[in-house]
Amino acid sequence: MQDGLNIIEAPSPNFDERLLPITMLVLHYTGMEDAESAIARLRDPDAKVSAHYVVAEDGTILRLVDEEKRAWHAGRSHWRGIKDVNSASIGIEIVNPGHELGYRPFPDEQISALIPLVHDIEQRHGITRGNVVGHSDIAPARKQDPGELFPWGKLARLRLALPRPTRNLMDPGWTDGGFLMALERFGYDVEDAPAAVTAFQRRFRPELIDGEIDAECRMILLALLLPKPQGDD
Repeated sequence: MQDGLNIIEAPSPNFDERLLPITMLVLHYTGMEDAESAIARLRDPDAKVSAHYVVAEDGTILRLVDEEKRAWHAGRSHWRGIKDVNSASIGIEIVNPGHELGYRPFPDEQISALIPLVHDIEQRHGITRGNVVGHSDIAPARKQDPGELFPWGKLARLRLALPRPTRNLMDPGWTDGGFLMALERFGYDVEDAPAAVTAFQRRFRPELIDGEIDAECRMILLALLLPKPQGDD
């Protein structure tokens, strides 16, 4: 038990030592046919991948790697100047087949288990809302998870993640280059510009993911750069 959480130990050999303090939480989906396959891979020494936790669709939580250790979940990634995201983060794999195998909404039981786990991790490590990110946020050219169906709004309403800004929005009229500079300032790697814009939309405007910079994208990003973004969440 961890602060009331029922966590099952399922150790993975895939970890090493951290080189940075913990400042981030990265959410993934497993992207495999079922939980058993995903857990087996995350514990397979030949796969060389892992995460600290797995949350199954029925709400079961497994701990694969101790938080003090560096799990191998982020891969080649970048967020707010940090390139060794694995060293600076805790990774949670959320069981879901993903875009290639039948992407579907995340069950209520799963999210109900995830929320207290996220809250516990954030509280213990002092992780800010702006550093609670999806895999697609830190690796926009490679990843889509946890994807547009993930209920970020539920986390935001509990102040566990940034809200989608909806109030007092103004279009700053940035050029596309200006938008990308602001997006990089917010935290994204913009080397692949269309991928970065797509990742931003997947997170903050999931109803229209087209990789095109428009007025709504500019308004949302400007609001996110303000000290206290305001949203319905």
